[in-house]
Amino acid sequence: MIKNSTFPAIDDVKAEIRFEEEKGSIWLHDQRMLLMHSTSFAALRDELCQALGLIRAKGLMWRIGYAAGRSDAQLARKIRPDATDEEAFAVGPQLHSLEGVVHVELIKMEMDISSGHFYGEFYWDNSFEADEYLKNHGIHTEPVCWLQLGYAAGYTSEFMKVEVFYKELDCVGCGDDRCRIKGKPLAKWDDVDDLKKFYALDQVAETLFSLTNEVQELRSAIGSIGQPEDIVSESKVILEIMELLGKAAQSDVSVLMLGETGVGKDVFSNYLHRIGSRSKAPFIVVNCAALPKDLIESELFGVEKGAFTGADKSRAGRFERAHKGTLFLDEIGELSKQSQAKLLRVLQTGEFERVGDTRTRKVNVRIIAATNASLQEKVSQGEFRADLFYRLNVFPIFIPPLRERPEDIPGLALKFVSKYAIKHNKRIMGISKDLMQKLVIYSWPGNIRELQNLIERGVILTDNDEKISSPSLGAGLQGTISVSQALGGGDQLSPLVNSKMDPVDAVITSGMGFEDLEKQILEKTLSQAKGNVARAARILGMTAPQYRYRLKKYNLNLEEG
Repeated sequence: MIKNSTFPAIDDVKAEIRFEEEKGSIWLHDQRMLLMHSTSFAALRDELCQALGLIRAKGLMWRIGYAAGRSDAQLARKIRPDATDEEAFAVGPQLHSLEGVVHVELIKMEMDISSGHFYGEFYWDNSFEADEYLKNHGIHTEPVCWLQLGYAAGYTSEFMKVEVFYKELDCVGCGDDRCRIKGKPLAKWDDVDDLKKFYALDQVAETLFSLTNEVQELRSAIGSIGQPEDIVSESKVILEIMELLGKAAQSDVSVLMLGETGVGKDVFSNYLHRIGSRSKAPFIVVNCAALPKDLIESELFGVEKGAFTGADKSRAGRFERAHKGTLFLDEIGELSKQSQAKLLRVLQTGEFERVGDTRTRKVNVRIIAATNASLQEKVSQGEFRADLFYRLNVFPIFIPPLRERPEDIPGLALKFVSKYAIKHNKRIMGISKDLMQKLVIYSWPGNIRELQNLIERGVILTDNDEKISSPSLGAGLQGTISVSQALGGGDQLSPLVNSKMDPVDAVITSGMGFEDLEKQILEKTLSQAKGNVARAARILGMTAPQYRYRLKKYNLNLEEG
């Protein structure tokens, strides 16, 4: 153990360096070395900070230095095989000086390899990391010599055979006159748990892979899966549904979402999860119709190693992954009778077994189920268990088709414009008045999913700084909306609707009076809107008061549905 010692002469270390220019090699003893521009390192460091963030980049640079330090510590004994521990240890700081990284000056050092004791304080002068940082960015609020700190930790840890960590107490990059570091065993630091993150195997490839997956999942969500933020509640029926969801969120009652394909049952289910007490736990989705029937059980309940051919390891199912959260079972009517029985047991007891396992597992999961089929009909036909149906049907919520809530269409359409403009990096100024009218009166057999797809197509086809219009959709909506769909047909109107003539010429040729035509249009739109004057007015592109005025003119029914 020594204190306040100085380093030995460096001549033996210099002698280990040799240049083989004819082979393009530089050697330090038996290790190949590189000469590298400090500006190149600075550029690499900046790239890593931008790509990975400051914390990950710092950890990566620290681990690169750590690996280099460990390698040099193994070399130190080869260079000074007969030296004392302290003299052999000095190879590391002297190599750092010789390599142009930093000049090291010893302040104080205590070492005892047999007991694992180490304490060291050193000055760093002319740190290339600090110089490059100041040149490119100016003074920073935290020390910037990450690579060198990692090197010191790796070198000392390998030399002492115990993990040693260094902190930079002063740094030129922070405006201090000199850089100063202190090192001691990792276990001796008060914030040991925080320091261990520098040793974590947070590999760059793993980080980038994880980030790539997140981006892909987000893009997938934007493209195909609705989010609670997409809900538009302008219509009375959706406002009532939102109120029901608020009441359901106050308990863990099982909820059955009913409605046609594409009405957004998954969106409302996700919203229910978010406003409930389980919002911080997982929301796990299972599409029962998309899974092969022989895989549904293993997906729901998991599988034990060796349960069947190809089951080479145990795997948790969706129930275990949803523990303390919500499990959304879409198209639940597609479950097999055997799976229905197991699902019923989980709902009753919270217990199940993985496929191929005898161990009973217990979970705490909220169930939200959804179907576009009539489960009651399936029960009567013997295709769905009655006891499971009654267990699921405690709190049914029916989501109406889009054609029955036209008040929500403009808001939904504009939300989708914003979403897909971001996804496709476009500047779209909205939707033309003509197209919006067509969207409102269209029957939407594919419901919100069809609207999403149509708006995305419109965003792609529309030029920047333009509005989406009917022509810009190409064949997207053209031909799918006709006057007969908008007005509901009719004996007198059908010849005009089906005529290939110009609409104005067709009216003139028919001999129909203008007032007769206007009256029939008013009657048909009111019928199409099921007596809702506001909706009928929107179909014709006028205000509700304007529409009412015309109804009174012809003494037509003014009762609103």
